[in-house]
Amino acid sequence: MLESLDPGVLVFLALAGLAAGFVDAVVGGGGLIQLPALLVGVPGASPVQLLATNKLGSIAGTATSSITYFRRVRPDLRTALPLAGSAFLGSAGGAATAFLISKEAFNPIILTVLVAVGVYTLDRPSMGQMQRLRFGHVRPRRHLAVALLIGVVIGAYDGALGPGTGSFFVFALVSALGYGFLEASAKAKIANLATNLAALVVFVPQGAVMWELGLVMGACNIVGGYLGARVAVARGSRFVRVFFVLVLTAFIVKIGLDTAEQLLG
Repeated sequence: MLESLDPGVLVFLALAGLAAGFVDAVVGGGGLIQLPALLVGVPGASPVQLLATNKLGSIAGTATSSITYFRRVRPDLRTALPLAGSAFLGSAGGAATAFLISKEAFNPIILTVLVAVGVYTLDRPSMGQMQRLRFGHVRPRRHLAVALLIGVVIGAYDGALGPGTGSFFVFALVSALGYGFLEASAKAKIANLATNLAALVVFVPQGAVMWELGLVMGACNIVGGYLGARVAVARGSRFVRVFFVLVLTAFIVKIGLDTAEQLLG
């Protein structure tokens, strides 16, 4: 596989993997960098090959950033592990039904959601700056139930479609459960690791993964994920919030252009 790629294309894909790992570690959504890069760099591959290879690259970076966050932030596993478990089940179910969803219907829906998330975040400047847990001490069962629901819903989305999953996890944990952006990012990485693994459980038996390319991009994701997690931990929730808004804006522009191209084309 690698022998058939132009060296310039391989460097381009490696840099995309590095950038995706960094962005994904801080706020999630690295797939919106890596997946389009694969589409441009390997135009002859089928959609399922691109999705599966993207998952292989992503899981390496997500695993690295998860470990880094765990060692430096120490997220509460009483919420993180059930969240990851429900996300795994949701992602496996989503991946199994991915072929039923058309991209023509998907882009406008996701664009609307991203804009709503952006407006909500900007309208609440203090959101996520400090941790104010909802239900955590008074109603721990409700706190856990909301976390499980977040895992299933966003996990199903990741398995079926995927772009921006990590960002959606961060936003849901901050807005629905009151976590600070840094703690939310740490939990989101663990959940995102589970959704990537679940999708690969579905894709690998189908022979969809381009292993050599995926491993190269995975190695670059590891470097990016490690650097991104360290920067996020060092700079704190305020930095993560600003980065979140910037990445969200980039997602809105990209998907907005894709939607306009669909409508005009």
